[in-house]
Parts: sequence; C-alpha cells; structure tokens
Amino acid sequence: MEVDAAAFMKKEFTFRAVSFSVNILLIASVLLTLLGVAWEYSTRLYLSGFSNAVLPFASSPVQKVNAILTWMDQGPARQTEYYSDDNENRDPIDTLNYKELLGVCGTATNAFVNLASAGGIDSRRLLLLDPQGMSTNHVVAEVLLDGRWIIVDPTFHIILKDSAGHFLTKEQLARPEVFEDATRGIPHYDASYNYEHTAFIHFARVPVVGHFLQAKLNPVLLEWQERVNWTMFLERQSYSTFIVGLALLCVASGLRRLVSWFGRQHSIVPISPWEQLRHGGIALFSATPAEESRGGLRTM
Repeated sequence: MEVDAAAFMKKEFTFRAVSFSVNILLIASVLLTLLGVAWEYSTRLYLSGFSNAVLPFASSPVQKVNAILTWMDQGPARQTEYYSDDNENRDPIDTLNYKELLGVCGTATNAFVNLASAGGIDSRRLLLLDPQGMSTNHVVAEVLLDGRWIIVDPTFHIILKDSAGHFLTKEQLARPEVFEDATRGIPHYDASYNYEHTAFIHFARVPVVGHFLQAKLNPVLLEWQERVNWTMFLERQSYSTFIVGLALLCVASGLRRLVSWFGRQHSIVPISPWEQLRHGGIALFSATPAEESRGGLRTM
C-alpha cells in the first residue's frame, strides 16, 4: 500500500508540474494574442490615416499605385537618420517615416505594400534571387490589377512596362528581351535584378537547414506560396505577433484538454489556469506572514 501511495504521489507531482507548465503556456498565449490584436489594430488605424492623406479620393487602382510611388519619391521631408542597425525593419510606422529605410529595396517595398493594402489594393512582396536561388538580389512588389499580378519597383518608384506601355508580370519579365526592354530607360538599374529566379518566402534565412529548404522546396512550393499572401505575416510584426499568439493559444488549449482528460482517467483533479492565476495574484499582492505579524504588533 505504501508503494502504491508513493507511486501515486509521484504521478500526481509529475501531473501537477505538467499541468502548471501547460497553464503558463495558455496564459502567455492569451496575453500574446491580446498584445497582437491591440498592436495590429493601432497599426491599421495609423496606416488608414496615412493612406487617406496620400491616396486621392475615389481614384482607380493604377492612380493609387502612382500616388504612392510619387509620395515615396517626392513626398514631404522625412527623418534622415534612422538610429538602428536594422535595415530590414518590418514596422510600417518606421518604414513610412524614415528616408533611409525608403531607400532600401526591402523596407521600401514593405512601406509600399503596407500603404497599398491600407488603400484597398491587393499587393505582396516578391524576392528576386540569384541564379542559385540562395540570396536575394532585389525586392519588388506585385499588385493585382485586372486579374494580373503586375510588377512595381518601389525603390525606383516605377511600374514596369513594355515599350508599348503595357504592365508586365513576373512571368513576362522572366524573358530576357522583355526585361531589357522594360528596364532600358531606368537609370542605374542593375541587370542582376532579373526575374528568372523568384520567391515569396526566403527559406535560406532559416538557420542550418535554410539553404536546403530554399533549393528543394521553393521550386516545388512556388505555386502554393502564391495562394497565400505571406507578406503581412512575414513582414508586419504586429500581424505576425497576433498569428503566433493565436497558434500558441490553439496548441495550449489542445494540451490543456489532454491534461484534463489524463487527470480524469487517473482521478487527479487539475488546477484550472485561471485558478492558478488567482493563486499567483494572491501570493504576489497579499502580505507575507512576517508583514502580518509586524502589522499586528504595531496595532497592539
């Protein structure tokens, strides 16, 4: 009987430790999700006001795209020095307000995509890769116009067109003669910024296995990548925080159900996360026994 009691106590202790960890994960995921919601809401509110100031009222999508490019090229004075080493800043508020960030292809495209999306235009980032598909030579934007994803280069403030003035897609620009025709009149346009190798997700940035994933998965999953606009998730911190928090919340909820089921099967009653949070709050904010005794002595 003593052996059975000891085994049960050991099992109960392990169960309590696992339950405690799951509760912490659940509470943290709820807080992270709420942070993401508040952050994303404030970001969208800011972008909405910004787009209303930049985009002409009741204009066509093409006019809106041109208005954004004109603002990026000739807009009002902005902060000239960005006090950070992070030239891949993903915060729309920063990318829209610092001249230095608007001069870098990655952050300039982020600024364009965020502003275009706030103005009701479907847009996304497109990475132009080197021939090995491992590093990014340039970053541009794709904008959905009349059912076609046409190419916009926010760094050079231009919509790529052929000599007849037709907007071009990445598939068309992958042909060398079309690319040369479209970029011939753009000063200092690097010939390596071609469209022979493109991607929406840069797997090569993943530690250790990134280069393998870029080489093997990108050709296979390119069509799959096109079905989802990954730009907001990968390039807007507020949105990605919300999505990660929501995913963790789903995982934590599933684990919590599993823990509760296991507890019922072994006659162990788990402590709910909210009860655990209440106990933690009581322990944190209530007076310690020493403080209570000192208070009692002062009263006497």
